[in-house]
Amino acid sequence: MSDQRRADLILDAAGQLFLAPGPGRVSMDDLARDLGMAKKTIYRHFPDKHSLMTAVLDRQFGAIERTLVAAAEKARDKPFGEQVRQFLIAACAELGRIGAAQLASGRGDAVLRRHVEQRIDAVVYQRLDALFRDGHRRGLLSAPPELLGEITRGAVERLLNSQLPRELNCTAADLLRATVDTVLYGAIRPGSATPQEPGDVGIEGGEKPEKPQ
Repeated sequence: MSDQRRADLILDAAGQLFLAPGPGRVSMDDLARDLGMAKKTIYRHFPDKHSLMTAVLDRQFGAIERTLVAAAEKARDKPFGEQVRQFLIAACAELGRIGAAQLASGRGDAVLRRHVEQRIDAVVYQRLDALFRDGHRRGLLSAPPELLGEITRGAVERLLNSQLPRELNCTAADLLRATVDTVLYGAIRPGSATPQEPGDVGIEGGEKPEKPQ
């Protein structure tokens, strides 16, 4: 087996083990047992647990980044409100998938927590801030982009840490969709609207006008 193939296998197993839901800590002994591999073989590729976890996280956030770039490209020709909506839904779904809320707590590891915070900021929030600044520059927002960035960031982090998705039997991404529609409604100026079904309330234009009697 080549060194690269072995390193990929270690990363695959470490990602599944270390990123699994739950508060429990996972040791290198656990990883070696899962792989059927001696710890010294793992350490030959990754000198310590922090270097291994950094590699696992960088690979995960690389995948998230590619997903967000694809979501932005897909929504590029859509109205601004839909661009915001699609980006945030994709971001929340991806962060929820890797258990970002649990990772951001560091699971008792301050180094891991800082790395996760930095990666979320670079991959998600800086892109979101740039999107809001672009909307403000184009005259599509009635609120400061900095304020919208803080509100939305807080909503994402709160939903990822909340028990509400479980209580309502839905995903954090589902609730973020409703949050975006609720919080950002009124911030996006008329003109970036998309057609909505009767009775829908969305960030692009508010309530559908009542039909004539």
